[in-house]
Amino acid sequence: MHWSIERIVLALYHKWHGDAPVHIIELPLSGSSRQYFRLSTEEHSYIAAFNTDVKENKAFLTMTRHFHRLGFPVPEILAVDDDEHAYLLSDLGDTTLFSLLPHGQPDKQFDHRIINLYKKTIEWLPAFQVKGAEDMDFNVCYPRHAFDKHSMMWDLNYFKYYFLKTSGIAFDEQKLEDSFDLFVTRLLEAPREFFMYRDFQSRNVMVIDDQPFFIDYQGGRKGALQYDIASMLFDAKANLPFDLRQHLLEHYIGELSNITRVDEHQFRSVYYDFVLIRIMQALATYGFRGGVEKKPLFLQSMPFALNNLKWLADNHLLPTYNPYLCDLITRIAATAPDIAEQPTKEGLTITIRSFSYRQGIPADSSGNGGGFVFDCRVLPNPGRQNQYKMLTGKDPDVVSFLERNQEAKEFFGMASAMTSNAIKNYLNRGHTSLMISFGCTGGQHRSVYCAEKLAKTISDNYNVHVDLQHMEEKNWP
Repeated sequence: MHWSIERIVLALYHKWHGDAPVHIIELPLSGSSRQYFRLSTEEHSYIAAFNTDVKENKAFLTMTRHFHRLGFPVPEILAVDDDEHAYLLSDLGDTTLFSLLPHGQPDKQFDHRIINLYKKTIEWLPAFQVKGAEDMDFNVCYPRHAFDKHSMMWDLNYFKYYFLKTSGIAFDEQKLEDSFDLFVTRLLEAPREFFMYRDFQSRNVMVIDDQPFFIDYQGGRKGALQYDIASMLFDAKANLPFDLRQHLLEHYIGELSNITRVDEHQFRSVYYDFVLIRIMQALATYGFRGGVEKKPLFLQSMPFALNNLKWLADNHLLPTYNPYLCDLITRIAATAPDIAEQPTKEGLTITIRSFSYRQGIPADSSGNGGGFVFDCRVLPNPGRQNQYKMLTGKDPDVVSFLERNQEAKEFFGMASAMTSNAIKNYLNRGHTSLMISFGCTGGQHRSVYCAEKLAKTISDNYNVHVDLQHMEEKNWP
């Protein structure tokens, strides 16, 4: 926990609310350096964000106020500190559209609820793009005001340096640059006076009561319509069935036609070129975040992006007017592995340990730094009573003793709530490991009880793998 940042966040909350929150939890980092906290009272919770990039904050705050005035489902800004490094938002919860997807069996379990959520999400997109562009101050957009030639070339060179040059795929650099120029010229033929969300994908759609709410549009700028719907439908790890993508594209075009005049032929003529540049941008991101920053989550998405390229190649949707780029993408697509996506259970492992403080806190073998450590020594100790000395926290008599104790109930309730929030967040972000440790004096009673109970609670409520181990078991009576 970065205590100086936490103090800034708490000071902003106190200035706005007049008191201190009951709980503050730092949420895990994802792809950006922004830090988020959940601040809660007995009845309400709020999200605090901290980011030293003031230009990015100005873009987000300006856009949020603009969208909020239009009645769009976005978070409400509650307070901003004087230097615009920290701000408070309404809390939209932990459930993203991505978290609701049927990971593992994409062709069988995209049921009516999921399809309807996608449709509701897509129905909002034309409003953002058309209505949202009206009176939008595009001067605040960051890092660039429009998805213009410069932005496109940035993305294509990002792809060259962080995917092509790190993957070992041979290419002629001058021919590649020439093909990029030709490709960008084609993309610039599409009308570009709309608001382009830039990162319109399932992880940036929160779901409350089966209604979508939208976040993470601070990279938005002026641009073409095709880019955002391509981003949503070819969101790599979401792995939508291709026939569903086609169905949702038709739904989007229909909704778009309700609020603005659409040259459908022109729209479709360049749509798959925008699909391609979005996939190339995603592959570059996976290469940079996974290969350079060593974040394995991003590398897990790469096979799905490659599979999207293979689908474009197999369906003759690559830019044949651009022979060199078309040939290069075809060669890359040929490297796509057969995808047999594993259920989420294989993706997130919850490591739970009970331990004795006499022996020290268990190490986290995943290398992620340990996660939660709860000190059970604050609870009444059954080990001090003769009838429990030869028992452990797994025995019914000890369980009954602690279940009757109000302190133990409140302690476990808070531990369960904190770890539950983290698990939801980790699932949403695709993290692979979280460690939770409970310690007491001897590692026999209180810590064992809490570890056993939490393991059952998690197994009953989440599709994850639980690795439970009692570090002092070899020393129990």
